[in-house]
This record gives sequence, C-alpha cells and structure tokens, in this order.
Amino acid sequence: MPDLQFQIDGVEAPAFAAAPLLAFKLRVTNALSDEPIHTVVLRCQVQISATRRRYSPTDQERLLDLFGEPERWSQTLRTLLWTHASVVVPSFTGSTVVDLPVPCTYDFNVAATKYFYALEEGEIPLLFLFSGTVFYAAGHAPLQIAQISWDREAAFRLPVKVWQEMMNLYYPQSAWLRVRQDVFDQLYRYKLQHGLPTWEQALESLLAGKSEISA
Repeated sequence: MPDLQFQIDGVEAPAFAAAPLLAFKLRVTNALSDEPIHTVVLRCQVQISATRRRYSPTDQERLLDLFGEPERWSQTLRTLLWTHASVVVPSFTGSTVVDLPVPCTYDFNVAATKYFYALEEGEIPLLFLFSGTVFYAAGHAPLQIAQISWDREAAFRLPVKVWQEMMNLYYPQSAWLRVRQDVFDQLYRYKLQHGLPTWEQALESLLAGKSEISA
C-alpha cells in the first residue's frame, strides 16, 4: 500500500494565467520506491499559520482590521484558512513534482487578501493539509484504491515579494474595492455632480474633505 509524503519545493506566478495564480511545486514521494502509482486525486486545504512569524509595527498597524490592537493578539492572532485546491497527479514511480495551482483574489473583503497586503516583507508561513485517493498496482494484482492518510501535511514559507509581484502583474498600481450598491450610487452621483473624470479623483476629493456626497 502506498505511503505518500508531500513537500513544497518552491512557488512561481505563471505569467500568462487568465487570473492571479500561484503554482506551488509539489513533490509527491512514495516510501515504497518501486511501487507504481497510476494516479493520485489530491485535495488540499491551505492555511496561513499567522502565529509563526514576527510582525513589525507597520505590519501590526495594517493588521488592525484582522486581529485588533497588538495588546490583544495573544487572544486574537490565529491560523487563517486561505483556500482549497486540487490536482490530479499522473502516474509515477518513486517521486514526482507537479504544479499545485492556487487561485488568488484581490478582494479586500477576504481575510487572506487583507493579511497578504498588510505585510511589507519577509515570508508568509503556510500549511498544506492533504487528502484524496491513490490508484496503484501492487505486483500482479489488479488496480487498487487507497485513501490518503488524514495526517499528511507540508509546511512552506511563501515570500511576501512573490505575492506582491503577482498582484502587481495583474493589477499594476491599483487595487479592487467592493462596496454596497447604495454607496456606489452615492459615489457615482458625487462624481457626476462635480465633473470628476476618474474614480480616483472622486475619492481623493472626498478624502480631502472638499465636499459631502449628495443624497
């Protein structure tokens, strides 16, 4: 029966993906090195191990929305669920490396985006938790099926710079902000009434306190 181990060897941001995406280089190794593996249908939960790094005063200020005042972090700083991913690993014997694609969002209503954006430098501690199904052949026996043990996991430290460069590739010098429809309608009226050609100018005008949004 296969005894699979998992390791993240690296990460890259594909240059021509349709949407922001990180491709983690996942190494899958079978302890029974001469046992053919036909296919692995792999599921993965990706967590942010937020307690496993240090935070600068600037980081702490920008993480206020997630964890509150630093004085309370002993109670509020916690592991965050980032996302779920899946991949089908093709046939191999011994060990193989596949891309584990993880789509990324720039939606600032998502806790993971707030966390990534808040960090200026360093690394993001991640934990990958694996589950799934293995199809294999043992000797001359017919194809067999086994479940991946619930305790299979792999830790990886994602450089903050990789996430920043990926988002800058898809959203250069910009960010996405979602608001309620009624708030957008008010902002739109304000933009039209003041003859402002861009959303940036409308927001800058409001932030500067030049006028109030018309009801």
